[in-house]
Amino acid sequence: MNPVRSTTAEVISIGDEMTSGARLDTNSQWISRRLEELGVTVAFHSTVGDHLQQHVDVLRIAAQRADVVVMTGGLGPTRDDLTRQALSQLSGRALKMRQQSLVHLEQMFARRNRQMPERNHIQAMFPEGSLEIFNPQGTAPGVDLTLRVSDRHKCRFFALPGVPAEMRRMFDETVAPRLLEMIGSSRQHIEHHVMKFFGVGESDMEQRLGTMIARDRVPRVGITVSSATISLRITAAAPDPQACQRQIETARQEIMSRVGDLYFGHGESYELYHAVQRDLLMRGQSLITVEFGRSAVLADWFASLGKTDAYHGGFCFAGPEELAALLDVPTADAYDVLRKRSGASWLLVVQSYPHLDSDASQALEAQPVDLVVVDPEGRRILASPRIGGHPSIIYSRIAKSALAHLRKQIQRGDQLQAESEAAIS
Repeated sequence: MNPVRSTTAEVISIGDEMTSGARLDTNSQWISRRLEELGVTVAFHSTVGDHLQQHVDVLRIAAQRADVVVMTGGLGPTRDDLTRQALSQLSGRALKMRQQSLVHLEQMFARRNRQMPERNHIQAMFPEGSLEIFNPQGTAPGVDLTLRVSDRHKCRFFALPGVPAEMRRMFDETVAPRLLEMIGSSRQHIEHHVMKFFGVGESDMEQRLGTMIARDRVPRVGITVSSATISLRITAAAPDPQACQRQIETARQEIMSRVGDLYFGHGESYELYHAVQRDLLMRGQSLITVEFGRSAVLADWFASLGKTDAYHGGFCFAGPEELAALLDVPTADAYDVLRKRSGASWLLVVQSYPHLDSDASQALEAQPVDLVVVDPEGRRILASPRIGGHPSIIYSRIAKSALAHLRKQIQRGDQLQAESEAAIS
């Protein structure tokens, strides 16, 4: 299947506060998602500080490799706001005062009972031949400029203010309609589908997927890893949503044939604890958790679900003796007593989270971690996977391993019940 040619875009954030890391660039994320919804493929992100020549250089590079450039920032009245000047220098078109824009600025200041400073006049100046992007909320109108780069390529620039509320309204009310008009019949619909997996490392996953993650494959399958959870993002581009869904379903079925044993759900924010909740609710069952080692990762995750019949709560203790003392029972009986008193079907125990030094920065060597599941019949099932990793993720990795162990036993319980019913019949 040949890749579909789609309109490509570059998103540029402007300002020293961005290049220095003083401010988080959330505008680029929002714009990228909206462009994808409009059928525009975002190919590049760039960030540049408040330096005119560097600004021009970034715009020149973007113009050569993208059909559309959406930029935010640099449209204020101060001397470090240089987006208009950069567009003027890049295009060779002089900045000219636009009377209608100037009147709007003066009226805005008048409504606020303020005198407009002389410096704000620059905000009513536009490169010759450009269009204004009206700003109904602030003093910084945007600039819409089309630049012919070569005989076969044009690039359209949309410059928007950095204030998120202003930028988003201007994009939705003006930029999006203009983009759709520009793309016309060539518009490609773009759909995403994110599948979640747990149980192997990224290299093993890539090996099992083979050519499915080749960069020139259609639909494209991208792989990312976060705290041992592997996400496969299927991106389909086609003339209509139905064709996209057919591409996604074909890819999804092939992925499941290769790594379906590791799959636990789909969705950008879907995690293993969501899958456990789903499994338990489907069966009318519930869970209680115990974590030793002065950490409560599982309890934290399940608490984030809010009130749910699937979860009866979590306990965190330094060791089993403290749990036994609380219940006033022998240590050997503590798990069974807790599960029965709580009324939960299942008990899940992380028997130790490793101690972490406050200044730890090196990965911890893999070592056995005991994970215990007590099933509805009171049977204890122990797993001791070897788990290591960077201190920032090792607790999450242990907790996810515990959840995977629990899900395996839940599914095994289904199998045992089916076998029992078959024997009776």
